[in-house]
Amino acid sequence: MADDFELDTDDLQRRMDGAIASLRTEFASLRTGRASASMLEPVMVDAYGSPTPINQVGTVNVPEPRMVTVNVWDKALVGKVEKAIRESGLGINPQLNGTIIMLPIPELNEERRTQLTKVAGQYAEHARVAIRNLRRDGMDQIKKAKNDGLSEDDQKFWEQEVQELTDRYIKLIDQQLETKQAEIMQV
Repeated sequence: MADDFELDTDDLQRRMDGAIASLRTEFASLRTGRASASMLEPVMVDAYGSPTPINQVGTVNVPEPRMVTVNVWDKALVGKVEKAIRESGLGINPQLNGTIIMLPIPELNEERRTQLTKVAGQYAEHARVAIRNLRRDGMDQIKKAKNDGLSEDDQKFWEQEVQELTDRYIKLIDQQLETKQAEIMQV
């Protein structure tokens, strides 16, 4: 009956790719010593009565390695954008120049670098947990098929497939974490 069982490894892989993409987004929002437009992605501005991403109220540019500028389209929102950046916890002090908000990126001190590597480690751990949860889902599908008559050899085969997929993605997360931590600690 369950001899024709085939685990949807493509679906598992797609969901694991989603966890990796989420990790990359979280890593991009971490501030390193260089300016990046993506560091402002999590900042929401209270524009026109609802929280709005900063890139929908102005143009975000990186004119220099240590400077981010936000060219706000609506003059009435300049103060709100400045306030949102100041309260975002990025540790950046905005400077106004008409409708352009300049964000000089200060050098990171050793203590802040260490804190950021710990945060990066937490993000990586969340991604590992997501991958392990997907592994558990795959294993549950295999156990269910076993109860429906899947042979033991087939069960071992599919369990090994899921485990190899999991190991590959965990290794990828570890590599990305190592790269990000080296980037953060670079002076």
